[in-house]
Formats: sequence, structure tokens, C-alpha cells
Amino acid sequence: MQSHTAVDTRNIITIKGSVDIVSDFFFTAINSILYQRGIYQPETFKRESKYGLTVLTSTDPGLTTYLASIMGQMETWLLKGNVQRLVVVVTGVDSGETLERWQFNVTVEDGAGIGSAGTVGDENSASAPNRRGGGGGGNGKVQCRKSVREIHNEIQAIIRQITASVTFLPLLNEPCSFDLLVYTDRDAVVPRKWEDSDPRYIMNSQEVKLRSFTTSVHKVDSMVTYKEADEWDI
Repeated sequence: MQSHTAVDTRNIITIKGSVDIVSDFFFTAINSILYQRGIYQPETFKRESKYGLTVLTSTDPGLTTYLASIMGQMETWLLKGNVQRLVVVVTGVDSGETLERWQFNVTVEDGAGIGSAGTVGDENSASAPNRRGGGGGGNGKVQCRKSVREIHNEIQAIIRQITASVTFLPLLNEPCSFDLLVYTDRDAVVPRKWEDSDPRYIMNSQEVKLRSFTTSVHKVDSMVTYKEADEWDI
């Protein structure tokens, strides 16, 4: 009988590989939110195939440059385990009110070999660590409990939920803008162009928890909180 001593590397993931997956998910999720919620005109998006889905990605030069800058810094922080959450804030231009907060909580799995970002919950009702308004290692390997396809299937489910959000979120009855808030550990090195930000809470908000995914290095939990339509000044 032949013995098998070779290590199956198909389910081995590096910390850098996990960061790339998480960063790409954030980029895709942000674009999906901006499209589905009508923050940018639909004709400024192009169709792409990703995660077994057709996703929409912005072609607006200013937006793509801004997101590339944010994602670049996010990757640096993710590699060091500094990121606790990313929040996409949708604000009414006329009212100045925060209408929606799309929250993506990041935790580092046990045994991942990088500094833990800690456990975070719904910071709409709790004090929070550093918030950064957008203006190390990485070669470690972790035995992944699932294939890349399985990870992509979990991400696909979240993107589908974002797409379906128009069925339960109130209609946005005014032009809206968005901001990105990145919550980090207090010892994270922050570029000068970034600044502390108000958390932009929504009082008496409704919350819908979305699905989560894990790479075996990072776990991302998703939720959206929103202002109920009958409370708006229409």
C-alpha cells in the first residue's frame, strides 16, 4: 500500500491572500450599494462577472480613484490586524441626515497569526474605537477549512442580499451622498490625510443582519441599519 505524505496545498491560504479576498469584497460591496441605492447614476456603472454573479462596478474616474486609495490603506491595516469594521454611510444631501449605515465587522480568526482586531457588534448603540474618515507581515500561511470556491459562494450570498435590499429598505426620497468610515485599533498608523469622524449614528434605527463569510484568517459579518420611512420629513 502506498503511503501519502504530500501536503494538500489547495486549502492553504496566506494572510496576504485573505487580505486580497476581503479587500476585493469590500470594493465590490461598496459599488453594489452605490448602484442599488442610486447614489450614482446607473449609466456610470459597467457589468462584470465576479463570484459567479454579474456585478456592477463604477466607471466614474473620481470615485474609482477614491476607492482605490481607500482599499490600498485598508489592505495595509488588514495585514496588521488593525481593522475592526468598515461602514458605508448614506446621507441625505438636503436634510443632512444619516439614512443608512452598511456595517462590515472584521475579526481575525484564532490561529491566524496576526494581531486580533477584536470582537465588535452593533456600534449603532455602543461606544466605538477609532473611526477614520477616508480622505507588516503577510507571508504567513493558515490551513483553510474551505476552498476558494466555498468562500466565493459565501460572498456571493452577501452580494445577492445587497442587491435584494431594495425590497425592504425605504425609498431614498432625496439626493444622497456617501462616506466611508474605517474603525481601527488605537495603535494603527494613520496617514495625515485621514481624520477622525463622527460615527454618524441613526437614532431609533431598524437593523437587518446580512450573511457573513470567513477565509479562515478573517471573518466578515454584515448588517445594514436604516431610518424608517415614516420618520422622514417628506
